[in-house]
Amino acid sequence: MAALVGLPLIGTKTALAQQDRLAGSGEVVIQSYGGSFTDGARKLVFEPFTKATGIKVVDVIADLGEPQVRAMHAAGKVEWDIAGIVARNFPPMRDAGMFAPIDYTLWDAESIEGSPAQTRLREACLYGQSSQVLAYDTRTFPKGGPKNWQDFWDLKKFPGTRGLNGPQANANIQFALLASGVSAKEIWPLTEDKLSRAFAKLDELKPHIAKWWNAGGEAPQLLIKQEYAMTACYDGRAISVIRQGAPVSIVWEGACLVYTYACVLKGGPNTANAQKFLAYLNRAQNAAAWTLGSGLPGSNTNQLKYLPPELVPLLSVNPENAAKTVFEDYAWLGQKRPDGKTNQEYLLERWLAWRAKA
Repeated sequence: MAALVGLPLIGTKTALAQQDRLAGSGEVVIQSYGGSFTDGARKLVFEPFTKATGIKVVDVIADLGEPQVRAMHAAGKVEWDIAGIVARNFPPMRDAGMFAPIDYTLWDAESIEGSPAQTRLREACLYGQSSQVLAYDTRTFPKGGPKNWQDFWDLKKFPGTRGLNGPQANANIQFALLASGVSAKEIWPLTEDKLSRAFAKLDELKPHIAKWWNAGGEAPQLLIKQEYAMTACYDGRAISVIRQGAPVSIVWEGACLVYTYACVLKGGPNTANAQKFLAYLNRAQNAAAWTLGSGLPGSNTNQLKYLPPELVPLLSVNPENAAKTVFEDYAWLGQKRPDGKTNQEYLLERWLAWRAKA
């Protein structure tokens, strides 16, 4: 946690006046994910928020917010104030009236200016963003490793075992399409022709997958143990081992970027305090603290000047890296097909059937 201290304190008269706008009392109930995420968030964001505003944070641990939010909404008894909602799950829940509008009048100018418009929706702002990136063992490729997903598929130029995420379809399909020559701008929406092309490309690589990883921590550890030469890997997991000195490097070209939105739950017990927390969270210094504490960067690019210089080149919030990513088309994923299933459900079925083939 030593790297998590030393963030500048708010000291100007203007900043103090803005802080006064967020002063309050009582509490706010926020979904958290447990483990190092919650430990860091408490130390660097939740506790400082309480000290600055007088509002106590009660964090509730849940790996997935969506099932409990839906259940609370259906029961008419909402016990949380803020939940994290994965972008692909957001549209139907929004349409069902589960979320209150975000009060952007509480946000300071630096927060608005630094946060791209696609992260500031009427009923959501960014809770964190994560990516699957290409990660490789620098010991295996001391003269330079792969630069893109075409290189990932190139077993002659870059020999060695590969790793991919076993349970999730979307990123793997994206990577296969990029490897087959489809441009990043043409990935979404997925058509049957594109899916056939992706699975044909995946057929080429399947014999060389040493292990399909499931938990996010597996991929970097298998790289370190040299059971992989290269693998898809969550950026946060890779960055963590890199900062600990592991012989791992990451490639941002073609990374699969996914948003988790922070949503204020309609009918929650402390809606006014929830709005104040989100305004606090998205201020540049606090956004930097959130990135350091939780490992999931928020959207405010102004946070970069408050982060350790060696960390900035590794983050998805860095505009240079962000320009290389492919953002999931969550609106398309949530659309219903003629059989009543969503496109996301259909993709998962196709993926699991492909995985099951010999």
